[in-house]
Amino acid sequence: MDGIGLFTFESFKKIVLENPAIEFYFIFDRKPDPKFIFAKNIKPIVLFPQARHPFLYYLFFEFSLKRFLKNLNPDLFVGTDGITPLNTKTKTLSVIHDLNFEHYPEQLPKNYRKYYCNNFPKFANQSTRIATVSEFSKKDIIKTYNISPDKIDVVYNGANENFRPINEDIITEIKNRFTEGKNYFLFVGTLHPRKNLIRLFQAFDAFKKQTNSNFKLLIVGKKMWWTDEIESIYNSLQHKSDILFAGRVAEQDLYDITASAYALTYVPIFEGFGIPLVESMSCGVPVITSNVTSMPEVVEDSGLLVDPFSVDDISIAMIQIVEKPELRNTLAEKSLIQAKKFSWNKTASLLWESIQKTLNA
Repeated sequence: MDGIGLFTFESFKKIVLENPAIEFYFIFDRKPDPKFIFAKNIKPIVLFPQARHPFLYYLFFEFSLKRFLKNLNPDLFVGTDGITPLNTKTKTLSVIHDLNFEHYPEQLPKNYRKYYCNNFPKFANQSTRIATVSEFSKKDIIKTYNISPDKIDVVYNGANENFRPINEDIITEIKNRFTEGKNYFLFVGTLHPRKNLIRLFQAFDAFKKQTNSNFKLLIVGKKMWWTDEIESIYNSLQHKSDILFAGRVAEQDLYDITASAYALTYVPIFEGFGIPLVESMSCGVPVITSNVTSMPEVVEDSGLLVDPFSVDDISIAMIQIVEKPELRNTLAEKSLIQAKKFSWNKTASLLWESIQKTLNA
């Protein structure tokens, strides 16, 4: 699952289990995996059509879901990815994670861009309340859609408690399995243009040229939006053989891969929160991340903040964290402290508070 999926699963798992007297209807567009039906007070509902394209989004939300809500008459509908049926009589809480499509629309296919930019202002304005994952995103929604601050709640993301420091034997085994036994920088996330992979690749190439180190760059994530431009830049790199692609990995492998990294290099140009930041910090792994949008808010002084539009800036941070072990050790200690500010338990509590406000609106 990506960030939205993790937010939804982790927070509602805790909310549902803590409220056994309340009925929760989990709405899917296909037969759900049994792991999502984790309590007796969950009723799974499958509606059609499968919403995997903007036109189908419209049919799913404005016809199938709206009709279902009218018949059920629930106390509340939570739109966990920001989308809610328009002109419904049901109270709605819209979870808008970020507005990247408003600021970088060119990074989405035309049909997705048109759907998001045309409809999200309507979702935001018609929702009873809005929850979002950072103070940055709250301010962005207020400014972009002219929404009252009183209508928006900040519900920070968290990290699975299995992200934690591990022993050297496991670290050695992970490096042998994934990076030919070498130290590595880590990127975790969907391979999408806004994740700034091109500049990350170029910065790593510059780092290798300047240091002649045997470090690797390990990329964990699905090539969801792997563009021709990313492919072209990757193929032009002198040290592309030192960039290793693990694809999607099993959960336990992700915990161990994260905890075994020398540093996380996560430098998107736009982020509503950035869950991999907290996952890495929870392992005591220092992060190199962007000095824009929400990332300084999440990391504070426990990582190296860089200009994501500067290949040199990213590369210099990589060199610093390798050549100054005392800096890395200091950041590792700060990371463990900073990570304690975020947890899925806190996320669930904040989301439940937002749900209560919506019900009482």
